[in-house]
Amino acid sequence: MIVMEHLSILSISAQQLRRLPKVLEDSLPVMPSTVKDCDVPSLFREPYIHSGYRPVGQEWRVYLLSLFQQHNEALNVWTHLLAAVAVFLRFWAFIETSNLSLDAYSLPLYIFVLSALIYLSFSVLAHLFQSKSELTHYSFYFLDYVGVSIYQYGSSLAHYFYSSEQSWHNKMAYIFLPGAAFLGWLSCTGCCYAKYRYQRPYPVERKICQVIPAGLAYILDISPIVHRIVTCWDDPAVNFHTLQIVFFLLAAFFFSYPVPEKFFPGCCDIVGHAHQIFHLFLSLCTLCQMEGLLTDFLMRRDVLLQRHTSGMVVVVSVSFPVLVMCSMLTAGYLRQNVQLHLNKKEK
Repeated sequence: MIVMEHLSILSISAQQLRRLPKVLEDSLPVMPSTVKDCDVPSLFREPYIHSGYRPVGQEWRVYLLSLFQQHNEALNVWTHLLAAVAVFLRFWAFIETSNLSLDAYSLPLYIFVLSALIYLSFSVLAHLFQSKSELTHYSFYFLDYVGVSIYQYGSSLAHYFYSSEQSWHNKMAYIFLPGAAFLGWLSCTGCCYAKYRYQRPYPVERKICQVIPAGLAYILDISPIVHRIVTCWDDPAVNFHTLQIVFFLLAAFFFSYPVPEKFFPGCCDIVGHAHQIFHLFLSLCTLCQMEGLLTDFLMRRDVLLQRHTSGMVVVVSVSFPVLVMCSMLTAGYLRQNVQLHLNKKEK
């Protein structure tokens, strides 16, 4: 009798398990299918990408759940999402193994890691939600550009304090950080303005507004690293710093040129187009840069303490939130202009 009761219970449990997939499927929202380029406004189209677009005007949760859907932005989201997780876990492990505390000496390192997480997270949000509406598209890409300027300046602070040689420092100490802050803000402004000002098909002026300020910012930001590579071949951090430059240059190439999709239009819609490759190389650049800075942090503490007092490091680091505020205000101002323009267009 007891055996029969157990068998009956197992039979009921088996039936419930068989119904579980159907219950889960019914409880989840139905995701709309992706569409072709002709089915979305020109603002949302990318050159040579013919399909895999998410429909415009859906609910927020649809775009959130599209994280697990196959579409032409999926890999753009996942490359930077995984990179953000890798940065966080690597730094957490470094904190545990080195007993790192938050003090004046480590403050620029914390700022760098924070800036890397911000730019990666803002990029994830931009690519995940940009298809909801025109205003959302502009808003999240402006946020993405703010993240880029934050990362540029966070990198500058870390390069300045941990990775620069004395001979470079003697020549550049008074102009490097002010110049990096200004060019970081200008990079954000140029990208936001280009996005706001120029419509598809994009003229060459748009790329100029984006690339020249960002390029100038990078040339200045990376100058202590280039000097270090040239003068210190046997330094254990130099290999990581060299790799970060190589990966950045590869990323810049794929950001500037739509290959391979230009030569195989419609064949790289879901996997393999230039922006995905750009994200991949930029993520590798950030991870190599982080390893180089962690190595410098451990090996060059005396260099920093000889050059700067702890109070000086803290005072200089205050410039970071100032840059964040300036970039956010600029993006907010241009977003307001976009909203006014869209309101007029609706009337």
